[in-house]
This record gives sequence, C-alpha cells and structure tokens, in this order.
Amino acid sequence: MAPSPEDRIEQALARIETAAAARAYATARLARRHSKLRARIEEAVASLDVLIARESQSVEAD
Repeated sequence: MAPSPEDRIEQALARIETAAAARAYATARLARRHSKLRARIEEAVASLDVLIARESQSVEAD
C-alpha cells in the first residue's frame, strides 16, 4: 500500500528538518573553527611583532 499524501508530507518535513539541523550544526562548527584559527593567527602576529621589535632594538644598540 502506498503512503498517503499526508504521510509523504510528514516524511518530507522530517527530511527538511534533519537537513536544516545538519546545516546549522555545520555552520556553528565552521564558526568555532574560524574563531580558533583567528585567535592563533593573532597570537602568531603578536609574537612576530615582539621579535621584530627586539631585532630593531638590537640593531639600534649596535
């Protein structure tokens, strides 16, 4: 027996809800990864700034 139109609609809605939840999860995961990467890049740039400043002071002292 074929599913009724109501059953097919319910199944379609369930698939849409599952896909929407998966997309929301993926978006949140990407945002977390972006935030972590941004923090690491900021730390790296700050470290480079310190090294450059230290080297500049060393050159000026000579």
